[in-house]
Amino acid sequence: MKVGIIRCQLTEDMCPGSTDFKIASEGTRAFEETGPVEIIGFLSCGGCSGKKSVTRAKMMVDRGAEAIVFASCMKNGNPIGFPCPHFAAIKEAVEKKLGPGIRIADWTH
Repeated sequence: MKVGIIRCQLTEDMCPGSTDFKIASEGTRAFEETGPVEIIGFLSCGGCSGKKSVTRAKMMVDRGAEAIVFASCMKNGNPIGFPCPHFAAIKEAVEKKLGPGIRIADWTH
């Protein structure tokens, strides 16, 4: 399976995303059901309020992503313990834009 990952722009300087890449290649944690996946894109939300997430998710789907996965920094606040206050609206907007044919996951690790 090919996935696109969207992460919080505010955590980019604290987290290089190495755990996301590791678990994706191993097929662990959020990827246990699918097994190892190929990451075809790893983009930020574009910064608060995350409005660029919709167009970035669509771009990754257009380039072959079969699923969009939100990195754990979005919903769970890893590594700083501060989840995105806009996460629910971002996820809902992405789901609406992509439709039911694209799997959406709201965490990685």
